[in-house]
Amino acid sequence: MSENSLRHVSIERTGPGRFTATNARGGTLAFGTGADTEGGTDFTPVELLLAALGGCTAADVDVATARHAEPAAFTVTVTGDKISDELGNRLTDLAVTFSVGFPDGAAGDRARTILPRAVAVSHNRLCTVSRTVEIGTPVTATIAQA
Repeated sequence: MSENSLRHVSIERTGPGRFTATNARGGTLAFGTGADTEGGTDFTPVELLLAALGGCTAADVDVATARHAEPAAFTVTVTGDKISDELGNRLTDLAVTFSVGFPDGAAGDRARTILPRAVAVSHNRLCTVSRTVEIGTPVTATIAQA
């Protein structure tokens, strides 16, 4: 694995059921278990996964379409059913739905024309998050000395 390919975040416990993820650039994101601590509005890990699925494709689609026309509306909704079965807890029926509108005119028409292909190319080839989920990648969990 080359130095340029490695991605990582570190996660620190900040309180009961609350955590902060920090990326290599120093950005932080608070999340939790969804319990009613401090308002209970923090994202859960499952919600972060859904956001990553939608956000990855949204970024690809935005780059492809916004060079032609700035969208008048751009919303991505990501859903999945959480189940527990003999395989353990997991999500099924993951769906990423785009609702994007462009202004009238030639530029908007071009962006509308590109939209379906941009969504498909992102989903089928570019989006690292959805590609990883769909293809399936083993995950290892280890314990390091504290």
